Order: sequence, then structure tokens, then C-alpha cells
Amino acid sequence: MKKAFFVTGLITFFFNAATCQNINDTTATHSLKLKNQQFINSNFHDVFPVAQYENPEMDTVKNIILMIGDGMGSSHVSAGSYANKGDLNMLNLPITGFSLTSSSDDDITDSAAGATAMASGVKTYNGAIGVDSTGLSVETILEKAEKAGLATGLVATCRITHATPASFVAHKKNRIMYEGIAADFLNIDIDVFIGGGRNNFTKRRDQQNLIDSLIKRNYSVVTSTDSLNLIESGKLAGLIHADDQEKYSQGRGEMLEKATRVSLKLLSQDPEGFFLMIEGSQIDWGGHDNDTGYLVEELLDFDRSVGIVLDFAQKNPGTLVIITADHETGGFSVINSDQRIGKIEGSFTTGNHTGVMVPVFAYGPQATKFAGTYENTEIFYKMKSALNLK
Repeated sequence: MKKAFFVTGLITFFFNAATCQNINDTTATHSLKLKNQQFINSNFHDVFPVAQYENPEMDTVKNIILMIGDGMGSSHVSAGSYANKGDLNMLNLPITGFSLTSSSDDDITDSAAGATAMASGVKTYNGAIGVDSTGLSVETILEKAEKAGLATGLVATCRITHATPASFVAHKKNRIMYEGIAADFLNIDIDVFIGGGRNNFTKRRDQQNLIDSLIKRNYSVVTSTDSLNLIESGKLAGLIHADDQEKYSQGRGEMLEKATRVSLKLLSQDPEGFFLMIEGSQIDWGGHDNDTGYLVEELLDFDRSVGIVLDFAQKNPGTLVIITADHETGGFSVINSDQRIGKIEGSFTTGNHTGVMVPVFAYGPQATKFAGTYENTEIFYKMKSALNLK
């Protein structure tokens, strides 16, 4: 490995399970599986070489790509590196830091409060989407970028109405208000969004079909991963699964790579620049399931998209790339490994989130802003400053 990870003491707390991300039921509890799990990777990927950015403090930022590995702690990154024979794309970013992840009402955040902190710069209660601790709406970095004339986009490997992507576009007091979150996509002029959750737009209690509304607003609506590449310009609503998407290993495949490529292709056509958030959502679910293989495969899928983003950033000066997490999931640790063959043995201390700090990696103009240790809310202010947004 090119970088060493400091092992942080894990202090785990159980919290209201209604705020935990889970692939099927946000109210499900997660049983603790006190056993070690072995995984041997067979799907290795090359790491993209990153040249030194010449003027990281001086150059103007035109584009920001924020990549969130949901539930991704330092041990998760270490496991991914060992599984990929000792390296990852994200480890090649020259600037590193740590983000502190507590919410306003708990040292252990959920994804809603964690994403809202990064999206809007406020600490809020677990379960809140785009509102502060009193329930008042707060403007997001994506909304500010849109007002400033930048193109905007969201990509996720869960439903697009789930907590992390929702926190950049919606304003709801409870994260499980999926249909209300879907309606909030029509309250902004986001250019690209790709993920699951199509039923939240179509099979609604109010009987509205929001896809009809999207088409009237000049979106190309795509319902399969293979159709994403057919879109060459304009606005795109990629609702590629009825609910949550499958695991990488069970049919989702290269969706995230394809969605990343088409998002960059479309958003980069705006001469004013863009803001794009890309989430590797199911790293978190592997942690909740205490499943080492699930966790590592999702992290490697995420890292392949990191490589695509780094390639774009080097070819498009003025692009700032930030990679981080909303929290750690599982109290995960690597207890044995053999990176020569991509073998990992992992162990978990909880089926829920923990309160440990999470890594931040950055590349590009003004990347040095992201060095050090700081509250997750500072990510919003650093991005806002980098784009010179009001």
C-alpha cells in the first residue's frame, strides 16, 4: 500500500434502528453476528495513475465531484486495498483528512443527518432530510450550485430517494417519506439523476405519475442501465430500478461505472461547470449485514468509478474531487489478509453505525482545504468556498 491507515479505537453505540439504512426495511433491527468472515477477490482492477496537481491552492474550481462511500470507514478502505492486491484509486489522491460525523442528537449519526451535514452545513437530528434540528429547510450545495448557473447531478447505487442522495435535493422531516422526496425532485432543475426508486415516482398514494411531469420538463427518462449510454445531451432521469438496486454481485454489475460516465458526459457540456454527487450506497449495507464479501465488493465497485472520475479530472483542469463517507458501519476491522491473492478476513463489532471519524481524500484545485480533521459540516463550507457560491 502507498498510504498507511491509522487504526482508530472503535467505540460503538446502538441507536434507534429506524434511522439505519437497510436494503429492504428502514425499521429493521440488525442482529450482531460474532463471527469472522473470509473473502477472496477475483475481480481485480487497475489503479489510475494520478499526476501531481500543479497549483492546488491557487487555481479556480469549475467543477466539484463529491463521492460518498456510504458507511466507509478507514478499515473498509484498507480491506478494499488488500483485496485489490495492495492499492486503490482513492489512495492515490494526494490530500487526506478526517471528518467527524456526529449528528445533533446522537454521537452516532445516520445517513440522513450525515448527508444533510455535508450537503447543507448544519448538524441535524437522525432521520432528517435537508432540514435543521428544528425542522426548518436548509439550502443545499446542489441548490446553491443550480442557482449560480451550474449543472447538477446525483448518482446512487440505492434508490435515488434514499437518505444520502435525497439530502442534496429534498427537505423532509423524516427520511422514510420517499414519495414526498420524489416530488421534491420536481421543485429543482437538477440536470441528471440516476438510481433506483422508480416506484416512488409512479406507484404513489396520490395517484400522480411523476415520470409524466419529468417528461414535460424535457427529461429523457431511462429505466435500464443499458439505455444510459443512448443519451447524448440534455437532462436525464435514470430511474433504472423499481425499488432498491441489486448488489454488485447479484445483477447490478457495472451500473455505477456507466452512470458515472454518462453523468460526466452530460454535465460537462455546461460551460459554467457542474456539481455532481456520486454515492457507493451499498458499502453501508454490507456493514449492516456483517458481510465482508458484500462490503468489499461494493467498495471495489465504488473505487472503479473513482478511477473514472480521476481520469476526467486530469483531462479537465478546474475539477475538484472529494471522496469521503457519511459514517462508518459495522465496527469493521481487518484481522487477517493476504494482498498477494486478494484475501481478506474481516470482523464486526455491531450491525449498526459507529461514531468513528471517516477518511477524506481530495484532488485538484483547492484540494488542500480538505486536509486536517474537522466536522462533517465543514465539507459543505469548503465546497461552497471553492465554488465561490453565495
